[in-house]
Amino acid sequence: MASANGIQRGCGVFGPRTHAPFGPDSPPWPRGKSRTSSERRGRVLRYALRRAVWLVPTLLIVTFLVYVALRLGTDPVASYRRTNIRVSKKKLDQYIATNGLYTGAFGYIRGYFAWLWGFITLDWPRSIKGSRDVWPHLKDALANSLRLGLIATVTGIIIGNLLGIAAALRPGRLRDTVVNSGALVGLAVPPFVSALLLQLLFAVYWQKWFGYALFPVSGVYPAGHQGFNLFLMLKHMALPVVVVSIQSIAVYSRYMRASLLDVLNSEYMRTARSKGISERRVLVHHALRNALIPVTTLAFLDVGSVVGGLIITEGLFEYPGMGRFFLVAYGNGDFPELMPWMVIIIGSVVVFNLLADIAYARLDPRIRLA
Repeated sequence: MASANGIQRGCGVFGPRTHAPFGPDSPPWPRGKSRTSSERRGRVLRYALRRAVWLVPTLLIVTFLVYVALRLGTDPVASYRRTNIRVSKKKLDQYIATNGLYTGAFGYIRGYFAWLWGFITLDWPRSIKGSRDVWPHLKDALANSLRLGLIATVTGIIIGNLLGIAAALRPGRLRDTVVNSGALVGLAVPPFVSALLLQLLFAVYWQKWFGYALFPVSGVYPAGHQGFNLFLMLKHMALPVVVVSIQSIAVYSRYMRASLLDVLNSEYMRTARSKGISERRVLVHHALRNALIPVTTLAFLDVGSVVGGLIITEGLFEYPGMGRFFLVAYGNGDFPELMPWMVIIIGSVVVFNLLADIAYARLDPRIRLA
């Protein structure tokens, strides 16, 4: 029979132990946990680096396909001739060379790399309409869209998650029914319908009832305004933000509700409750922490697509962002403006997809990393 001292040192009745027990000769648990966490971080870092290496070929392939599609769909040379009727042959040849609009068997490949080199070296061609520099206008449009999109997305994430949590804590009750019904309505109503309704209510009819429009329905500032004014900017952004937030709130409320209900009904949550842990601690330290993992990855994907997802809203409100920039450029067949726009949209989607994968791998230890 094994002695008590033998059992303490790992020679148990049922054979030798596979791990060292706690005791004076054993390392404390936090040290092992720290080592495991450090190994996990190292694996996540290697995983992120491997995924990042694939970003370059992915961007090259996708931008090449977009380049070919735009050349086939818009015919940049014909668009340039329509806009500049009296253009000389020298100017036309210069436009073709600058944008890489070569013809022939390898014209698309040669043209793509000619355009890519100019894009990387910031030697961008001027736009067809007005022969203006593309970057200053694209930069302003990007800044306006980021302000609008990020405010709307953050608002949707916060309100949607709070509503989803409230619904999941009372499943089948009145609160849950109201949140679910409201989310379905928010998802079912198209953005252009909610935009038109808000414009009618707060501009047209408000003007008729009270003699002034409560919120503007176009632009970032009033016509002729100079300089920065936070109040005026937020007032002009109010209605577009509401339109974009409606669907974000609907999506996140349903997503958070489903995720939290799945966690609350899991086996380990019942085990935590059986150990006498308070319901508040179970919710905050166990349920929410796990339920937020898929919601966090969804938020990364949402932020990545926010710049390119405002075309309808910006068009309806004549908001000078990336969506409005695209509509004008596409209407003019303006290849020099369309390609940089596409690169920014594609780049943001690809990068934030990578960040979403890394975040999921970092937050969820159950994910196996090769």
